[in-house]
Amino acid sequence: MIISTDTTPRGWLAFELGVLRRFKFKTIALPFAGEAELGVYLKRWGVRVAANDLARWAHTKALALVENNGEQLTAEDLELVLEDAYVPRHKLANPSLRLWFNETDAWWFDNVRENAEKMVNPLKRALALTIGMAVGDYALSFNEETRELRQPFSRVYRRVWESQPPPVNNSQRNTSSNREAREFLAEQHTEMMFLRLPRAKNQRERDRLGLSAWREDWVHGSDGYWDDFESARAGRLGTHVETKQQYLRFVEDLLQTASHLPRWTIAHVEDGFVNTTELVETISRVRKVEMIYSKDFSELMGARAVIINA
Repeated sequence: MIISTDTTPRGWLAFELGVLRRFKFKTIALPFAGEAELGVYLKRWGVRVAANDLARWAHTKALALVENNGEQLTAEDLELVLEDAYVPRHKLANPSLRLWFNETDAWWFDNVRENAEKMVNPLKRALALTIGMAVGDYALSFNEETRELRQPFSRVYRRVWESQPPPVNNSQRNTSSNREAREFLAEQHTEMMFLRLPRAKNQRERDRLGLSAWREDWVHGSDGYWDDFESARAGRLGTHVETKQQYLRFVEDLLQTASHLPRWTIAHVEDGFVNTTELVETISRVRKVEMIYSKDFSELMGARAVIINA
């Protein structure tokens, strides 16, 4: 049965939450976590969240916002992170920053990351890097015509820090993993899997990510890991594909690995490559599909959001 959600909340995240709210579950696995907002909302519901992403920037955000139940950066931590942020050293520790920023800006990001790495507490380190990602996204939102409107990055960092809400404490042992999705799911024993299907792509991950690829370069501290990153996903869902049949085979392979989990909720973006009928047929080869929810975002984004429950 297909349910058209004509009264769903605003945005895709709200659509996802609106569907998940229909089910009872206390634990959930997110094999492709991406941005951490969904995990944070689920924590507010008292759900124990196991978040995972092979991208280190996403893993870092999940550490800071999902696994973390109580740590916050203090004023002393802030001073450590921003110490000598604009002071150039002998050479950049991460030369790849020059692909994204001018020399002065690259020094700021290089120094801030080096300072954050000095933190012994991994959750605080993740918090410091997460705020740094927000500053980088801010910096890259300007072009040559608007660049003069930018504020100094250290000031922006402080403002983001000041605006950070305290972490959500759901009194659960939430986790953040940095593994290939199938390996992660094989070890999970949650009541629910929420699978955001990666968009099918026929290009390398770095090219597909566009401007947001800077996060991975920054968190890694270099750009020399992309080949290993691609190799870790080779032959698995999330890597580049040449055909629809290949993509659907990867989906089925991952679902077979997750067959021990009692309930699946699978989010799909119908953008012309794989349609819902084809995806349902693939899922049905592993488990019976119970319900399909959809919301049309074509006017805003040229795509339709579909969530399949099985």
